[in-house]
Amino acid sequence: GGLSMSDEDEIRTLIGDHFEPMRWSERTQPDWDMFRQDFLPEALLIGAARPAQPRSVEGFIDRMETVARANIDSFEEHTHSMTILRFGTVAVVLALSKILENGTTENRDISAYLLVKTHGRWMIAAHAWDQMAEGELTPPQLR
Repeated sequence: GGLSMSDEDEIRTLIGDHFEPMRWSERTQPDWDMFRQDFLPEALLIGAARPAQPRSVEGFIDRMETVARANIDSFEEHTHSMTILRFGTVAVVLALSKILENGTTENRDISAYLLVKTHGRWMIAAHAWDQMAEGELTPPQLR
């Protein structure tokens, strides 16, 4: 067989591609089945709203379908940089992503991921994020 990817490469690919299935427009639908594959079944997602409201993957998808897609005609999010800390089969990742809503409104998020390697692959156990304020400087670890 071919050379297997290093753990860091696998993590970089997982997080780098994570938001791609979540995009939609007037002509395209999100691929929630592909999105689900990145997560452990009991994973928690904690959005930027405070007080924190942990959701299951299904709860998050349901909210995206009922709230976000009802109010936003097009959405895409792309990971731009990340910092990985790994030991054995556990890792934490901080990642900067840019979000484009309706083709015009751009926001920046910082995501914190808790990852575990199980069944031979890296999966997201938890994902929490916060929005960067306009003009806020990118943390040095993510430049």
